[in-house]
Amino acid sequence: MKIIITSIFVQDQEKALKFYSETLGFVKKHDVPSGEFRWITLVSPERQEGTELLLEPNQHPAAKEYQKKLYEDGIPVTMFGVEDIQKEYERLLNLGVKFIMEPTKMGENTIAIFDDTCGNFIQIIQQ
Repeated sequence: MKIIITSIFVQDQEKALKFYSETLGFVKKHDVPSGEFRWITLVSPERQEGTELLLEPNQHPAAKEYQKKLYEDGIPVTMFGVEDIQKEYERLLNLGVKFIMEPTKMGENTIAIFDDTCGNFIQIIQQ
């Protein structure tokens, strides 16, 4: 068994697609109409056959509440790995990304947390 898709609830699929592709640099893999919404997945440019990130609309009341509570409590919904966290932090800052935690050493790891503009906090970790 392997993880093939992981999802993240977003308030606006189009805005999320733009942020995750143009700002973060993920590559759109699927963009298929699905009723009033779309099935949108992205992948890492270096691993285009790897795990897909699904931009899931948060229209269900439980999804909205889940997303709202995590955001209010400052809890990241997922984590992405980067090779050089300081370089990525500076790149994203220059693109206007707002961080709630700058690169911080936590034990053996260094992490940072930013706002994805779509209702979520995302954590990055240097690998």
